[in-house]
Amino acid sequence: MTGIAFTSSAACVSLYAESNERPNIVVIIADDLGYGETGMMGNQEIPTPGIDQLAKDGLRCLSGYVTAAYCSPSRAGLMTGRIQSRFGYDMNPTGQRNLLPIAGLPLSETTFVQRLSDAGYHTGLVGKWHLGSTPDKHPLARGFDSFYGFLHEGHYYVPGPPFKDVVTMIRDTSLPKGERQRTDDVIRGNYAPISEPDYDGHNPVMRGQQHVVEKEYLTDAISREAAQYIDDHHANPFCLVVSYNAVHSPLQAAKSDLQSLSRIEDEQRRVFAGMLVAMDRGVTEIREAIDRHALTRRTLLVFLSDNGGPTEELTSSNAPLRGGKGTPYEGGIRIPMIWSMPGRIPAGRDETRAVLSLDIAATALDLAGAAKPEQTDGISLLSWINSPSRESVHDRLYWRLGRGKSAFRSGNWKIVRPKKGEPFELYHLASDPGEQRDLSNEYPAKLSEVVNQWAAMDATMKPPLVLPRSQPQSSKSQRERADAKPKTDRQVLPTK
Repeated sequence: MTGIAFTSSAACVSLYAESNERPNIVVIIADDLGYGETGMMGNQEIPTPGIDQLAKDGLRCLSGYVTAAYCSPSRAGLMTGRIQSRFGYDMNPTGQRNLLPIAGLPLSETTFVQRLSDAGYHTGLVGKWHLGSTPDKHPLARGFDSFYGFLHEGHYYVPGPPFKDVVTMIRDTSLPKGERQRTDDVIRGNYAPISEPDYDGHNPVMRGQQHVVEKEYLTDAISREAAQYIDDHHANPFCLVVSYNAVHSPLQAAKSDLQSLSRIEDEQRRVFAGMLVAMDRGVTEIREAIDRHALTRRTLLVFLSDNGGPTEELTSSNAPLRGGKGTPYEGGIRIPMIWSMPGRIPAGRDETRAVLSLDIAATALDLAGAAKPEQTDGISLLSWINSPSRESVHDRLYWRLGRGKSAFRSGNWKIVRPKKGEPFELYHLASDPGEQRDLSNEYPAKLSEVVNQWAAMDATMKPPLVLPRSQPQSSKSQRERADAKPKTDRQVLPTK
């Protein structure tokens, strides 16, 4: 490690307090990006120079974990620094179910961003929220001073239909299995279990609480807004969460990004690649904004995905891990993760010990000298990262997903219950990271030991909140929607 050596969090806070230069916090969240998809993880098919360079300049976490295998509960854990099952938030609302009062981060919980705001930080969210759509769960009510983005799980990347200057791929289960149909720049295919939902229904792009019509490709718009936020707030401590909806469906890539990807033969994979290229460009743009104001050495920058990739839907690879989004196997919960803060966090090093998304909250509050919650599951990275010989501080990791899916990691041993009513499987991750060999019959005593550990921790969790059925979705099909005229009743506001 180069630069100023880290001594203790207290010394760090004192140093920054005296100089009135408390560290900034920037968290970049990719959506549904698989573990094995970027160049920094060894995949050279799609160019990701921005993410790769960040890994070279920071700490690449090979055992980075989130606390859920799908979007909303994973973000609830990240934003609170607590395992979301402790407050019963295992749900993943989609479509109009986001509008239900029970959907979203419970009001009993406080975000780490709110704590930073209380400590004098300016706070901003750019991009996806997916933690509530009612006024009391809006980002501006949960600790953010500014917000540009949308509230539900996904969004089309350009206004429409018709969708201009993009190639769009839409799931359509009315077609025969495996079939694809193309009309101009819209491809329909039966390649995943469900048809494409109406992502934009009751889910406008917003600035604050005002609806806007964003004409720029949404990934580029999010990058633009993030860079502008840094330009506007660089003079004082800030916390910025940049939450891309890329590479989440719908598959929709800018034609300009597809021009250099013609070597990828499969069109589904090519569109996905274009989406990833756009997000990677945004990572570079955000870093350039930080550098432009000479903030690099006093800005903690963390990059991660909210869960594993849904390979069938997106082609997003989790190699060499098993499973993907929605599963308790490693491919659903182990994600690409990078931490960077020159002089505080080692650069160019691989970290094999477990690092949790929950650690972002703990580390941010540690750096800021802000009030910490009485109960937390995250641990400040700064308290242990410079002790390479220290054993993992996260020796036991717990997951509870919907439909009875569960997992628990104890050291290198991990149990998995694929769904309710099925027995636990046992894996040894050090020798079998791909979870290919179930050892439950060979090591029954170890299985019993880890199951008992899981049960003890499970007893400390609250029962899952139940998301009731919402009002019926619009009967208009995606095929009808694609042929419809653009809506004209939304208020158009300037983007700046």
